[in-house]
Amino acid sequence: MNGEAQPLAILHEVSFTVEAGESLAILGASGSGKSTLLGLLAGLDSPSSGTVYLDGTDIFAFDEDGRARLRGRLAGFVFQSFQLLPALTALENVMLPLELYGAHDARARATEALERVGLAPRMSHLPKHLSGGEQQRVAIARAFVARPKILFADEPTGNLDAATGSQIIELMLELNCTQQTTLILVTHDEALARRCNRQLHLAAGRVM
Repeated sequence: MNGEAQPLAILHEVSFTVEAGESLAILGASGSGKSTLLGLLAGLDSPSSGTVYLDGTDIFAFDEDGRARLRGRLAGFVFQSFQLLPALTALENVMLPLELYGAHDARARATEALERVGLAPRMSHLPKHLSGGEQQRVAIARAFVARPKILFADEPTGNLDAATGSQIIELMLELNCTQQTTLILVTHDEALARRCNRQLHLAAGRVM
């Protein structure tokens, strides 16, 4: 018996184009490859074959550090688990990506971003003092504050109740529209997916 582990093929011949300013929902059952595809699109994982072009640039022509710089310049992220730093206030969490790139107006821009998501009264609160919906609003403000060309969202409403999740989706689509930020989101929610310009369905690693 051969003791070597066989490579596991998660995605097969996936090919598609997303236009600037478009919103795309990636749908599929658990294990269909949705999150893997998102990780590849963002350059967080490397494909065994093929490549991804982001804003006309082959992201896998760069090493890991180069891809990280490209993401910092072009992309924002919203995760199911919010990913806020617990020791920082809402305002400080939103300021962080701007400060990392030396923006001189980080506080003013972060304040404006939090006002846009309806959290002006909660800026000085730590994440543990915010509801799940408020924490996700902070995460969205942080994702949009650097005015990315593309936003990747992985099950952004997965930890929220239906009403709060609906509000979060309205907010993301509004920012997608007003800032012309391309939105690519992974979801299992058919109703949410229908709100996007296009839907891409995955089954067993293939586009249906």
